Amino acid sequence: MLNNERYLNTDSELADDRKKNRKLVNEFNQVAKDNPEASAEIIKQIFAKTGAKVDIQPDFRCDYGYTISVGENFFANYGCVFIDVGKITIGDNCMFGPGTHIYSVNHPLDPVERSQDYEYPKPVTIGDNVWIGGSAVIVPGVTIGNNVTIAAGAVVTKSFGDNVVIGGNPAKVLKTI
Repeated sequence: MLNNERYLNTDSELADDRKKNRKLVNEFNQVAKDNPEASAEIIKQIFAKTGAKVDIQPDFRCDYGYTISVGENFFANYGCVFIDVGKITIGDNCMFGPGTHIYSVNHPLDPVERSQDYEYPKPVTIGDNVWIGGSAVIVPGVTIGNNVTIAAGAVVTKSFGDNVVIGGNPAKVLKTI
């Protein structure tokens, strides 16, 4: 999985990792309601890397945590979900609206292979100074450049370069900044 290769999602080591992470995420969601400073410290235990300032509102969900890296000055509003089988890398000064979902895993199209519990990691990379509107979805394998704004409700199914506003389903460039 960590090498971006096909893997079995029923692997016992991965199941143990998800279980351990779920406990930390649940602790984060409880603490974050009353103590933002303490919740930031828990996120720093969950994620592979963070900047000094990280602010995530509850309820937040992720599978493993150790595949997520966020830069300095990161903010995620309520209800964000990161399915982090593949690496999720987020730059500096990024803001995510409520309900932003990032998926970094694909399932096989072949029904026999899919029924055997195989999955494929597909990393997601988000540059610096990115603002994602509420309820946007970023699908596996997408790269977002620097200085990008993603409209609320967008479904981002392909990569985009720097200095654009994107939106729609599937997302397309709405304007150049």
